Amino acid sequence: MTPSQQENGRRVKPGTPVLTIGTRGSPLALAQAHETRQRLLAAHPGLSEAQVAIRIIKTTGDKIQDRALAEAGGKGLFTKEIEEALLDGSIDLAVHSMKDMPTQLPAGLIMAAYLPREDVRDVLLSTRPMRLADLPQGATVGTASLRRKAFLLARRPDLQVVTFRGNVQTRLRKLEEGVVAATFLALAGLHRLNIAPSGMQVLEPEEMLPAVAQGAIGIECRDGDARVLDYLAPLNDAPTQMRVEAERALLAVLDGSCRTPIAALAELNGDEMRLRGAIARPDGTDLIEIERRGAAKDGVAMGRDAGADLKGRIGPDFFEA
Repeated sequence: MTPSQQENGRRVKPGTPVLTIGTRGSPLALAQAHETRQRLLAAHPGLSEAQVAIRIIKTTGDKIQDRALAEAGGKGLFTKEIEEALLDGSIDLAVHSMKDMPTQLPAGLIMAAYLPREDVRDVLLSTRPMRLADLPQGATVGTASLRRKAFLLARRPDLQVVTFRGNVQTRLRKLEEGVVAATFLALAGLHRLNIAPSGMQVLEPEEMLPAVAQGAIGIECRDGDARVLDYLAPLNDAPTQMRVEAERALLAVLDGSCRTPIAALAELNGDEMRLRGAIARPDGTDLIEIERRGAAKDGVAMGRDAGADLKGRIGPDFFEA
């Protein structure tokens, strides 16, 4: 008898939910939750779709659309209510975009699995395809990301950057309406939504280093919940886990938040890892980059070392500009 047919020694009816996935309600968040459900069904053939429920949870971050998240409290605004549902047992697992996750999880919760990572790169979107260097002098660019703003201004200080909130579809509509001349999105999100907008220019990491854990989906559950952990074990992609944990180790040392423009990218080549990191002043006037190479198994230590190096370079007044 498979885990889906028997729970705690009793037979479970095919239509009875065995697992409840908690997620935000945006089209991208739902696409990620449905991908997780499909991977669970593939890993556990005895599990039916009706036995894996998806529950939409509206977070504080979803409700705030009139200002940057940094002004309202940071990344945890996208996870707080979902994690509360995990802790009170009303959901069994939570699906997150890892770039939205705070570095510290609430006591009693763990990241149990990572799905295979998507393309990590950012894209520049405008009414016609153009590179960063080709944007008109003084053009207005919209972004809600402090990282993108800082890294853009470091290369193009002439541009005007305005706060641009909303899901992928909302931002594309605003671009079409001419609210801004250009904006940024993550290529991973466009792929997961099967969207390929015209006027899309993919930015290589050398031009715009991605956010920590960009393109990675993480699955969170209660620590010690053996039943749920058994379901999730086959879903974990080890290379993604190594890369994400190295990047988040760098971020943790820097105490990164939505108020701190930080980027990192770990890449694997066999058993070797290349880790790049960067930190900038919010106004883009200073950008410090770093690189480490070493054994992939030492990725977390490498991330901590790179983070400590960056922290030592910036000094206590770095973000006062």
